[in-house]
Amino acid sequence: MLAFHSKGTGSSILSALQDLFWLSKSKVEKQLQIISVLQWVLTFLIMGIACTLILMYILCTDCWAIAALYLAWLVFDWNTPKKGGRRSQWVRNWAIWRYFRDYFPIRLVKTHNLLTTRNYIFGYHPHGIMGLGAFCNFSTEATGVSQKFPGIRPYLATLAGNFRMPILRDYLMSGGICPVNRDSIDYILSKNGSGNAIIIVVGGAAESLNCTPGKNSVTLKNRKGFVKLALRHGADLVPVYSFGENEVYKQVIFEEGSWGRWVQKKFQKHIGFAPCIFHGRGLFSSNTWGLLPYSKPITTVVGEPITIPKIDNPSQKEVDFYHSMYVDSLIKLFDKYKSKFGLPETDVLEVN
Repeated sequence: MLAFHSKGTGSSILSALQDLFWLSKSKVEKQLQIISVLQWVLTFLIMGIACTLILMYILCTDCWAIAALYLAWLVFDWNTPKKGGRRSQWVRNWAIWRYFRDYFPIRLVKTHNLLTTRNYIFGYHPHGIMGLGAFCNFSTEATGVSQKFPGIRPYLATLAGNFRMPILRDYLMSGGICPVNRDSIDYILSKNGSGNAIIIVVGGAAESLNCTPGKNSVTLKNRKGFVKLALRHGADLVPVYSFGENEVYKQVIFEEGSWGRWVQKKFQKHIGFAPCIFHGRGLFSSNTWGLLPYSKPITTVVGEPITIPKIDNPSQKEVDFYHSMYVDSLIKLFDKYKSKFGLPETDVLEVN
């Protein structure tokens, strides 16, 4: 009886130790997930300004030569972002991005094959506050974009102003991020061979102003520039919808005509981005406010490509025709997958 009791006690202790080990491992992984997301949020918000100020400070110290050498390199390398950038598979495969993915989690869903003999423009919707799904899926290998679409090189397009910021520009380029301007897009689609996919967050800053949990709306009715670019290069259009992108932050929405919306639109017009008043969860608790996004699943669905002919100077009628096809395709994509990813069948996609 004594031997049996001792054996039972030993098994209980071993079981408790195993539970403690796995609990500790789980906690460590959660902290690593938080750190991975926090570094990207800080990169998004302040890295450019911080690196510029640090570089200016170093110029005023005994280490000025280091800053001078970097500035000389910056001048020499200035046009690289416009010519496809300088991606690094090593950076794209960092383990930190897998922790980033698992924090939400983020998932990439493929619905159709893409031909490596064609080039593509992906329209990504909605913008959300930071486009976290777009970054994780297309600027890292965390969700396996290269395995899902073999032979396709994704380029996530973002504000050209980011590439004027020291250090930040190099960090962005390492992930395959490029400026969302005509020079950059023309180069990738015409001088970089085939198998290129440029991801454009079509709604941009204007769309981010209306992002809030529970709302499925896109700014698209008058966004036709990406369609014209596709026609000029004969690049197929691919609608992409990211379910959950609007759920990870809460935002103060200013009504049209209010002073708050007026300020946001002025920033958008003159600087290219619109300041948002938003919050997520705190660093140490999900019950407090902070800059960390909420841990809500983001599922990015890549739709069926729309074959686009090459027309050097497309007419407005032609642009409108293929834009209408794109809008219809996006709505069908949303309707087909909404119930699979947590939305009721009665939800509709609002196109503004």
